[in-house]
Amino acid sequence: MFDDFMMRATIAGIGVALAAAPLGCFVVWRRMAYFGDATAHAAILGVALSLALSISVFAGALAVALVMAITVNILTGRGYAMDTLLGVLAHSALAFGLVAVSFLSGIRIDLMAYLFGDILAVSKTDLWVIWSGAAVVVALICWRWSALLTSTLNEDLAYACGIDPKREQLVLTLALAVTVAVAIKVVGVLLIAALLIIPAAAARPLSRTPEGMAIVAAGIGSVSAVTGLRAAYILDTPAGPSIVCVAALIFATLSVMNGLRTAVQSR
Repeated sequence: MFDDFMMRATIAGIGVALAAAPLGCFVVWRRMAYFGDATAHAAILGVALSLALSISVFAGALAVALVMAITVNILTGRGYAMDTLLGVLAHSALAFGLVAVSFLSGIRIDLMAYLFGDILAVSKTDLWVIWSGAAVVVALICWRWSALLTSTLNEDLAYACGIDPKREQLVLTLALAVTVAVAIKVVGVLLIAALLIIPAAAARPLSRTPEGMAIVAAGIGSVSAVTGLRAAYILDTPAGPSIVCVAALIFATLSVMNGLRTAVQSR
């Protein structure tokens, strides 16, 4: 089964969708979309470092994403607005990463594969890495679900319950770094944030509970991965962007349907 490249790509896409779904819900609830984008952009510097040091791309991307996430977590509220801080760090890391790649002599690198993903080239080893990372993220979110949700809803309530919101923020940043590292192969650093946000946003009108929203988002993400890959195969389009396009179409369709339902109920 794993010898077929489309099967490997499908399993990889579903793995990333399952990791991104619950995390994407917290990104939407906390309005951290730009934070996810910044962490993803920083990962390209990790790619350059991993190629220069001849280590795993996953390890390099994870290390830089962790440094980026922890740095933002530390510097938040120390004289800079969050969007300004994220903008400076994200674009600086992306620029330094692209420049670093140009200095890698003797190494052939397909930069587009890292920017927009190369899911069709996923190997059996990549599958192991993706699903291991997804398992870590899902386990971490499940373990801290109640505390994360409480600190997201109200920081004062979290303190009253003995929960440290900053610690929970750190848990989210660590999970985000792992997700970014495993998703590079699937959708690339420029589209990771889209895979986090769009399924979660699409799931919101279909859900009545936070847990339900996470489950629906996982379903939408998985359907987007499978359908996007099939569309890319038939139409000969880039696989990563095709997955995001399907997710965007699902979001648009559900938004229109929800708007029409609201209009009918208000009459």
